[in-house]
Formats: sequence, C-alpha cells, structure tokens
Amino acid sequence: MPAVVAVVEDLMFVSRIREAARGHALDIQTVRTAEDAVAAARAGARLVILDLDSRRLPVAAALAALRADPGLQGLPVVGFFSHVEAERGREAAEAGCTTVLPRSAFVARLDTILAAAAGSGGAGEPGSGT
Repeated sequence: MPAVVAVVEDLMFVSRIREAARGHALDIQTVRTAEDAVAAARAGARLVILDLDSRRLPVAAALAALRADPGLQGLPVVGFFSHVEAERGREAAEAGCTTVLPRSAFVARLDTILAAAAGSGGAGEPGSGT
C-alpha cells in the first residue's frame, strides 16, 4: 500500500485521516521527528500531511528537511492550520508546502487530497489554500 506520512499530534485528526485513507487503500504512518518524516517519505510516501499548528512536533524542521532532500522535492506536502493563524499558512507555503489550507478546508477536501495521492503516484492537490 502506498504511504501517507502524517506529522500530526492531534489523535482525533490522525484517526480522521486514517479512516479517510482506508477508503483509498493508503497506509498512514505518523511520525514525531523531522528525521522520521524524511525516512518515511524516502520509503515511498506519496504525500506528507503537516499539522502546522502543532506546538510539540517539529513541523517546520520536517518541512525544511523534506525540501532539502533532492529526492523528495517533488513530493506533495499538505499543511493545515487554524484559520486565525493565516500567517503560519503563508510561511509554510513559502517554505515549500505544496498546499496549505485552513483546518476546515482541509477536512472538507481530505477525501480529494487522498484520492489524488492514491491515484496519481503522488500528485497532490495543486495550489495553495491561503
């Protein structure tokens, strides 16, 4: 099964992502460090999901490490954030997030994002949601 790497600390969101991914035959691997995010991505991930609001996980470091790896620069990375933290979304887009979305839009588009990852060998949803 193709993998989705999730740098997400909220267990409710992990559960929601995992359940949606099951419908697309995607395996979710949650990671807690930048090094683990890169290792999981190198193992054949089709998509990385980042919780840009996480205070405990090194989300910015994970994004930087993913974008610094020449073999992963084309990997879709979707970040979601609280709508009141729009600056966080802009910063993530500038740092290399393929798509950044407010949390509500991420939830609404989750099935489409995962379908794109499952069906196209890694082509995530285009554009930025900021």
